[in-house]
Amino acid sequence: MNPELAGVWEHMRDLGLGALAHANRHAAYTAMENHRWPELSVLQAAHAAELLVKARIAEEHPLLIFDQLPRSTQAAGSSLNLDDLFRVGRTLQWSDLPERLWATTGLTIPNRARFDAFGRLRNGLQHFAPPRGIEPGTETLRFVFEVVDPLINECWGLFAVDYDEDYEPYIYFVNALVSREIQFLVSASAAASSEHWDVDWTRASPEYRNEMMRRIQAAKRESTGRPAG
Repeated sequence: MNPELAGVWEHMRDLGLGALAHANRHAAYTAMENHRWPELSVLQAAHAAELLVKARIAEEHPLLIFDQLPRSTQAAGSSLNLDDLFRVGRTLQWSDLPERLWATTGLTIPNRARFDAFGRLRNGLQHFAPPRGIEPGTETLRFVFEVVDPLINECWGLFAVDYDEDYEPYIYFVNALVSREIQFLVSASAAASSEHWDVDWTRASPEYRNEMMRRIQAAKRESTGRPAG
């Protein structure tokens, strides 16, 4: 393999995590200067997911993310390089990602139905308009925490709740999840600040509240090395 390709997957993962933080920010907050934040969050979350899935595939081998590769007669030199891929290569489409991920890593996309539906939402929104009866920001958060969150946790031990562009991490962002009763994986860092979250737990259903409290306590125990129970 050309050494130029060795670090591609890490670059893609970092870029995907940056897009994820941007998506979370735009889905959970509002901005007077740009009323399109909710719709933009859909585009950003889809972009983040695509990059992150491709990063995991590329971790096995960077050429596996391509649907079309340059031929030897199209290469500028004696071996395939990044310039050749930029000019001629074509990467996988959204609909192809789940099967390529499974074939190369054995992993499946969590909540495949929501993954497929979100791809349709992204395409419809960017080419037409938001579907009636859909709140784009909420759809983004459900996609992130039902699909992206468990995926990046299984792949690299990461947590989607850790990626938010607010200057005070967790405090306000978590409220956007709790108010919608979106379950999320709790990192040790998030659990450590849980007493400062701007959340009114009394307004959540008992089932949701109990499950999230269980996750918070489990994350705290894991961070201190204390056994569960």
